[in-house]
Amino acid sequence: MTTHTKAERTPEYPTTSGAIRLVLTLCGLTALLFTLLTMVAVPAQADGASAANQPPAQATYLADHLRENPVYVTDQLPREIPRSMAPDFAQLAERTGVPTYLLVLPSQSGFDEDLLGAVHERLGRDGLYVLLDESGVREAAAYGVSSPTEAARRTADYELPFDAGPLRNFERFVDVVVQDRQKAEARAEAASEKLRDGYEPEAMYIGPSDRQNQSFVTGVALTGIPLTIVMLVPCLRWAQRRFPRAKPTRPATTRPKLRRLLALTLALATAVAITLTAPLVFDQTKRSAAPLPSPRDMTARVERVAEGLAHDPIYVDPESPQVLDATQLSRLRDRIGRFGRSEGGGPVYVTVVPHLSEDESAGDAELFASAARAELGTTDGVYVVADPLTGYVDAFNHGLRLESLRLLFDLPESITTGDDRAAKADDHLLGERLDALMTYLDKSPRTEEPTTSGHPLRAPSPKAENSLPPLFATDFWPGLFVGAVAAVLLVGLLAGILGVVGGVLRRRSPAPLPTQAWPLVSPTEPSEAYLRRTARAELLATAQAFTVAPDESLADAPAWSRFDAAMLLVDGDINSLRAPGAPAPDPTTLLAVIVLARSARNAIEGDTNNRCCGVNPLHGPSAGRRHVRVSAEGNRRRMLSLCTLCLDSAVAAPHELRERMLTLPGPAGTRVPYDEPEGSLLSVLGDGISRLVARVRETSPAD
Repeated sequence: MTTHTKAERTPEYPTTSGAIRLVLTLCGLTALLFTLLTMVAVPAQADGASAANQPPAQATYLADHLRENPVYVTDQLPREIPRSMAPDFAQLAERTGVPTYLLVLPSQSGFDEDLLGAVHERLGRDGLYVLLDESGVREAAAYGVSSPTEAARRTADYELPFDAGPLRNFERFVDVVVQDRQKAEARAEAASEKLRDGYEPEAMYIGPSDRQNQSFVTGVALTGIPLTIVMLVPCLRWAQRRFPRAKPTRPATTRPKLRRLLALTLALATAVAITLTAPLVFDQTKRSAAPLPSPRDMTARVERVAEGLAHDPIYVDPESPQVLDATQLSRLRDRIGRFGRSEGGGPVYVTVVPHLSEDESAGDAELFASAARAELGTTDGVYVVADPLTGYVDAFNHGLRLESLRLLFDLPESITTGDDRAAKADDHLLGERLDALMTYLDKSPRTEEPTTSGHPLRAPSPKAENSLPPLFATDFWPGLFVGAVAAVLLVGLLAGILGVVGGVLRRRSPAPLPTQAWPLVSPTEPSEAYLRRTARAELLATAQAFTVAPDESLADAPAWSRFDAAMLLVDGDINSLRAPGAPAPDPTTLLAVIVLARSARNAIEGDTNNRCCGVNPLHGPSAGRRHVRVSAEGNRRRMLSLCTLCLDSAVAAPHELRERMLTLPGPAGTRVPYDEPEGSLLSVLGDGISRLVARVRETSPAD
């Protein structure tokens, strides 16, 4: 107080200590103000970064790897781009003539436009930056160097077919990027002009259906042509007798023997020639350009994830867009710890990594979780698999006292796929949904004994998956039979024509033979009347199947549950679908009835397939699953179950899938996709027919 009063009395003559206190006070106020501004600015900056889709952690991780090696190949695409291909990419990158930094990553679903700039900023080196995914060069940017990157990228896309492969696509990119800008732009414009004129590069690889066609044609030719040659001899001899003016030039006793000998020799030579030349003509052995990965390529990602889980129960893929912030990670770790200490709880391992059909587990989340558990030493716990690109969340129990089937099949959709907000958010609201999953685990009933989710099927080997069937297999054997039948029919037809011509001597023309064709039609835009007729026919056929093959065990089997669900949708009265003018269910319900009735009949016959074609359920059971792009807008892809026809098209002609998508009659004469809107009866069909049965029973009124 004394000092303060003295200072107030003599402010014009401050002492040295007073000046020091004044400076310290000003410094303190400045520091306090700076701290407050920082506390306000940092959250705002973080929110802005999230809104702008900036990938700082991802870019830092990739920049660190590019600092060690200018070519970085992900370990997440071993079936399409194994890491052992890195030297091939590096050799091509050296041909650009400028420092080239290549990132080979899975499709980033909209984040790739900012990724190259962020990586360049953190690496701090000028050069040509290229981002390549499973389809080819996705983005390219030149920093501090002059390169026609956009023209080179467009040329590689336009000049090569869709199945050329990433390595060949990058090679064409390099061939153009080394040219001067004017030539590169002219080449890109020429390629674009050809596409506008209708030109499309021919596919370089074939699918299993094409190989089956080749085998069938080979079988038909191998029996049809030689047999036709052999049978032509008696046919021509018979025709010769129908034309009495035709006279032999050699004695009749020696001529038939010579003809038969020549015919047999020619037929045998033809069969040998077809057998030897068919493998040379149909010489394809692979379905795609993907090389065979090494065992190390197939285990690299699982080892990386398991190593991270050994130190932290949450593993976030550093190569992918970061969808969980520090606060969400901290809260999730805290909840995992509390669940592990709870009664009947245990460890929870969360992996936030993409799951694609090109990865080591062929996109199977359950198989990936089992592989990570095995790499950890078969550690018991709940393994949560979250995809940062698609937003799907799955959980699998291994050895804890939880109801594994409930966790596997009955997780709420708000957790597994998210709601409309999650679909629109870049981070899919994974932090919020994983938190909801922990709440679900906390409330899950405990069992007396530990349970497990089971053992998933082994993923197909890359060699078998990418190899075509042998030429002399599959449809080759039916082709042999059809060839023999075709030869008999052809010779018989020829004999008939010659007989008619010789009999009537041109007095009348032979009547054309009638033909009938019964194509299997699966419409993409069925009318309501078509759906009504088909639903009634399928229900009647399924009911008849139960009558013909009664079995007491069917009462609890999937066949009966599916038929029962179909009958619930028509209120137990098949005849309600008879009259065109009578009230009938809406098109969505009619399609659900068709799917359930068909799948019930298939189950009676022993087919336990739980999924149907996601492009058009009328195609029938699925033959596999694949990430496909079924919308012309955006780059997002969906994991769909596909029938054999659509599965082949996903490889050979992906654009055809959009044309095959099933639409149903909508309001005011419009057409709407069969699985829209969200929450409709058929929106759960992608999770399996058993899920559709459960939805029908949930929505049906109680008796």
